[in-house]
Amino acid sequence: MAVSEVQIVPVTSRRELKDVVMFPFSLYRGDPNWVPPLISERMEHYDPQRNPFFEHAEMQLFRAVRDGQTVGTIGAIADEMHIKTWNEPVGFWGVFECIDDAEVAAKLFDAAREWLAARGREVMRGPMNLNINDECGLLIEGFDGPPVIMMPYNPPYYQQLVEGYGFTKAKDLYAYKVNIREHDPNMDRLQRVARIAQERYYVWTRKLELKHVDREVELIKPIYRKAWEKNWGAVPLTDAEFDYLAEALKVVADPDLSYLAFIGDEAVGCFLTLADYHQVLKHLGGKLFPFGWAKFLWYRRKIMGVRVLIMGVLEEHRIKGIEALFFLTGWKEALRKGYEWAEMSWILEDNFKVIRDIESMGGVHYRTYRMYDIPTKR
Repeated sequence: MAVSEVQIVPVTSRRELKDVVMFPFSLYRGDPNWVPPLISERMEHYDPQRNPFFEHAEMQLFRAVRDGQTVGTIGAIADEMHIKTWNEPVGFWGVFECIDDAEVAAKLFDAAREWLAARGREVMRGPMNLNINDECGLLIEGFDGPPVIMMPYNPPYYQQLVEGYGFTKAKDLYAYKVNIREHDPNMDRLQRVARIAQERYYVWTRKLELKHVDREVELIKPIYRKAWEKNWGAVPLTDAEFDYLAEALKVVADPDLSYLAFIGDEAVGCFLTLADYHQVLKHLGGKLFPFGWAKFLWYRRKIMGVRVLIMGVLEEHRIKGIEALFFLTGWKEALRKGYEWAEMSWILEDNFKVIRDIESMGGVHYRTYRMYDIPTKR
């Protein structure tokens, strides 16, 4: 029987957006490592009326349809904040899900390239869902388990679809894992360096107070913007995006493992750790209602790992031992709370100082995510 032709259809309605969100539920059926997202959260994330990302960006979603069924999705993203920050004509692609079919993938990539080219973008980079401050990168190494919270997952064949189309590597992003209970860090060194931070530079730390999240976000904003501004591809979050993210993180951040560092009254560093709620979402089937809340409360007690999402210190204070103080405090607290492992992600492949610090803590590079580029014009 002849295979029907694939049609690429722009998403123009909420019903079609729901189809994009639901497609992975059928694509990954039977994959033990895929973690279903909350359907309501994904609908909000891609909604220009609700996500403040779209105050400076636009996205066109496309569906690949065969015989009336969705067989692939992609989003073409034009972010003016990236243009403003880097002064380079780069657009982005994300929300990519596809059956194992090179023709379907090629038609999706073609649609995204054409849309971006029409808006003056000369390079298409991704995957990003939706920008570098969200989930980004294609998993190319480390398919032996579920992803950690706010990290992407995809089948191994995606790499062949992407590279077979002509994408080339832009940058690799590394994830490190530390077995908290089986590996003792160099405590003598950590304690020595942390003591220097406290006694020579008068650094002091405190836990984040999530009940005062608005106040804490105001302290974190300048650190986040300045500490990462020179990193490859970094784009600052707007005030509205900070507030939007803070609301989401209030649920999953572990306040016992999240800290602010001060010198005097100035906040100079932040350390933010998330409990791996993917271990909970795996059991909810994408829904909190009607029975998801009970499962949420039950499985939340069984979370065994965390992800260190942010460890940032203002550049002028980076040789004062603040990172060691964060690591030492966090390690002891993680042991006290019974966590077994921590993921530190993601780290740029050429961020050698941070990589050395993580490896000195016993971190093992166990997953690699890749960002790709392709010209929009053939």
